[in-house]
Amino acid sequence: MKYPHIDPVLIQMGPIHVRWYGLMYVIGFLLAYFLMVRVSRNREYDLSRQDIEDALAYSIVGLIIGARLGYCLIYSLPFYMQYPAKIFAVWEGGMSFHGGLIGLIVTGWIYSKNKNKSFLMLTDLGAVSTPLGLFFGRIGNFINAELYGRVTDVSWGMIFPGAGPYPRHPSQLYEAFSEGIVLFIILYGFSKHKSAHGVLLAVFLISYGSMRFFLEFFREPDPQLGFVLGPLTIGQLLCSVMVIIGAILLWQRLKLNSSCNDKV
Repeated sequence: MKYPHIDPVLIQMGPIHVRWYGLMYVIGFLLAYFLMVRVSRNREYDLSRQDIEDALAYSIVGLIIGARLGYCLIYSLPFYMQYPAKIFAVWEGGMSFHGGLIGLIVTGWIYSKNKNKSFLMLTDLGAVSTPLGLFFGRIGNFINAELYGRVTDVSWGMIFPGAGPYPRHPSQLYEAFSEGIVLFIILYGFSKHKSAHGVLLAVFLISYGSMRFFLEFFREPDPQLGFVLGPLTIGQLLCSVMVIIGAILLWQRLKLNSSCNDKV
């Protein structure tokens, strides 16, 4: 298949560039807000619209800082130690999902303490709303022709700009479908059933970690790291940790009464 070659810059007005990737973030956050309001109402959470707006503001800060620092520390530490000013050059690319997840958890915990809200209740809301953001984020990766897959001979393989002459798996689209659409269907379905706070987060950690671990076999490893443990990438190791933590959390939360009023 032919790669569509979409200009990453959506609008250019003098020195100002509006990129598709940035727009995907905006769309993801807007959808997250409306979904959080809906799920909060359906599950009868003690959260007002203002609470959700404030929590989302914390989340945006945590996601961006965590994703950027995660990438710098996990994937390119030697480079950023040599050029620390480049840490702030987010327009040059380089965001880590796992770093963003840690940033979300940290700012969610801070918000829960400041507002006296259940931390796991907030993480459940975040878990349900995250997949749609992941979907649009992976579409942004596809438009940027980044995070492409490994060389393949399948009929739908694509030749990505700057990735050599051979067709590759459009792994961004694989992830958009599985980590975005499929994961959203799973979590939204679970959200309709009464459960202890933290169950949705556990399901997210297990499901995303498993999907990403499998799909990493189709994705080209980061060139500066390559494979870090036999055939495994750093992303697969981090996803393994996610699955383990999710399984422990799910086991612990399922032991509780199914009441949604527990505080953590």
